[in-house]
Amino acid sequence: MNAFALAMPRARRTADDLAREFVARFLRVALVALGLVFIAGGALIAPLPGPMGLPLTVIGLMLVLRNSFKARKQFVRFQHAHPKLIFPIRRLLRREPEVIPVAWQQALRIERIVMPRKWRVGVRWRKSLKRRARKTAGR
Repeated sequence: MNAFALAMPRARRTADDLAREFVARFLRVALVALGLVFIAGGALIAPLPGPMGLPLTVIGLMLVLRNSFKARKQFVRFQHAHPKLIFPIRRLLRREPEVIPVAWQQALRIERIVMPRKWRVGVRWRKSLKRRARKTAGR
């Protein structure tokens, strides 16, 4: 009978348990709010020269997605609906993000959208750098 009594959860919560739960919920809501502020700040800074809007937005997304179950669920749905849009963001949300390759990929993508084919230089630069690297490695 004692083994059964030890396996049963406590029927009543103590004041410490309630206080811990309240603090945890408050902290979670505060982190989600801070994440939303970072996302909004990143959106405001994005049009300025330089990539400062992207890191701020990624930090905000990390805070929101780690602390909100509903936001995580929506993010996964959006990812399934639009995988090409979300893939770079997912790469930046990893523990060890691949910042340079993601930035290069996005620069090429924007160049393809904005520039006419004859004015695009990103792919040509990459190919010429590869050729130079092969020549120096072959020596």
